[in-house]
Amino acid sequence: MAATSKKKRTAGRILAVGAGLATVGALVAALPAGASGTRGGGNHGRYVDVQLLSFNDLHGNLEPPTGSAGRLTRLKEDGTTETINDVGGVEYLATHLRQAREGNRYSITAAAGDMVGASPLVSGLFHDEPTIEALNRLKLDVTSVGNHEFDEGAKELARIQNGGCHPTEGCFEKGKRFRGADFPYLAANVTKEKNGKPLLDPYFIWERNGVRIGFIGVTLEGTANIVSAEGIKGLKFGDEVETINKYTKVLERKGVKSIVALLHEGGLPASGAYNYDCDSPGPGNGISGPIVDIAKNVSPQVDALVTGHTHQAYACTIPDPAGKPRTVTSAASFGRLFTDTTLTYDRRSRDIVRTAVSSANHVVTRDVPKAPDMTRLITRWNALAAPIASRPVGYISADIDNPVDATAYEKPLGNLIADAQLEGMAPADKGGAQLALMNPGGVRAPLVHKASGAEGDGVVTYGEAYTVQPFTNMMTAVDLTGAQLLTTLQQQVSGANQAAPKILQVSKNLTYTLDLTKTGADRIVTSSVKLNGAPLDPSKTYRVAMNEFLAGGGDGFAVLKEHKNKLVGASDLDVFTAYLAAHSTPAAPLAPPATGRITVVK
Repeated sequence: MAATSKKKRTAGRILAVGAGLATVGALVAALPAGASGTRGGGNHGRYVDVQLLSFNDLHGNLEPPTGSAGRLTRLKEDGTTETINDVGGVEYLATHLRQAREGNRYSITAAAGDMVGASPLVSGLFHDEPTIEALNRLKLDVTSVGNHEFDEGAKELARIQNGGCHPTEGCFEKGKRFRGADFPYLAANVTKEKNGKPLLDPYFIWERNGVRIGFIGVTLEGTANIVSAEGIKGLKFGDEVETINKYTKVLERKGVKSIVALLHEGGLPASGAYNYDCDSPGPGNGISGPIVDIAKNVSPQVDALVTGHTHQAYACTIPDPAGKPRTVTSAASFGRLFTDTTLTYDRRSRDIVRTAVSSANHVVTRDVPKAPDMTRLITRWNALAAPIASRPVGYISADIDNPVDATAYEKPLGNLIADAQLEGMAPADKGGAQLALMNPGGVRAPLVHKASGAEGDGVVTYGEAYTVQPFTNMMTAVDLTGAQLLTTLQQQVSGANQAAPKILQVSKNLTYTLDLTKTGADRIVTSSVKLNGAPLDPSKTYRVAMNEFLAGGGDGFAVLKEHKNKLVGASDLDVFTAYLAAHSTPAAPLAPPATGRITVVK
């Protein structure tokens, strides 16, 4: 599997189913005596510096992300923070990556999943073919799959890897056949239930001038809980640690001792600042979440972990099972950051010198020239999307935000969407809903007041609404008891969601207190839960609006699968755009809804 030809790598890979700098997390130590490798073109001695450029959770954001999705927080020397505006966009990401590679004879570009899925309209409308084309041009070498790569099912993922026109919509450009990804998707822990064989290649070996580095790709074990069950029928998602350790041994038997894990699971740093030092006061002390236990149990033979999924930024050193610090990185999301990691390779031992590994996150600023090939790509696909994307669907008086900070539990845009879902499903003939619950991960971008094109400030276009809710989930109204609703709220912060809470966005008539001074289910103050100002009655039955994903128990809300009397309504996007049309005009635009439905005690 030598990385000498991208087409050679991809051939025969058939799926079974058919400029800112954060110098954080660096392991600074002297190389062994006699080290002669230097960063750049020389590197002919015993030690060779290999540049690993990485990013994660792009989600088809080809155009510069707007509002809070296009910002980062930076920690200043005096301990205060500042906001960095206008970051990201594949035109700028391409330029930054190409500049970073200059002078580096040994350079690999890797990703940790969710390259596609939940994408803005310019990519999502065309089943993410534009994003794969962009990643090919970026010269991405390898990526793991993320949960969103399964949004349209395993068969569609096979097409994304291998190419071919869409089975129902055909070819989107006359005379052009989609060629698929030039880079391998890895999913070592995704296997067929019938025979246990991997769905995709479990690993990839990059090789240049005798330098060999193995990559093992896995997605989070809980993927089945956060994607549509129909698309992954017959697949099993295995334990991340067991899988990585298994294929580490496979690579070692092949003589590959330098190993990087690409893992679509992540952590939660104590600060939302991209340059926060998560190794203070000790290695990995400033980060929590699933990645910590994973990193502490993955084989010491793995030299670095490139992670994702939580959309957070970090470059930490979490101790491995032997107690030795090991680099664990994540580059936030949407192409706002990329990580530059130096892997010093010892030609004699054929292994990475772990004590010399260093890593830093870099901001994808927009003060560099746009990559012309990416501009042409975006312009071409936008022209195809324009007739649909530019149609006005509503009007807003200011930004309606969707903060990416993990501690922003209640979001203005989440409130708006929950209210829209309640209104859409409340009529007796539409389901008779009395309240609405919305999963936070289904809200993908803010609504921004500033015009994105020629539509004018404050105008919400169909394309912008699509970017907010790109899944086209069908809405449902179901029966749940008050006791089940209380359990639902408790499952936000317990069980599968205890380490990384998933706080549902609720309609304006539901209020309660979230007490973060407590742990687990006790964080929900049950006596505070009220509907229309009255305490929730555990024995009473309520009609609840939610999307099909939640109704199926998605995001760890197992109790929601116990619902009864389900009525399926319009799609979430249709309900959202109908609400915008009903509640806004050019003369009376919609204002951002207030927060305060959830009272947070810290």
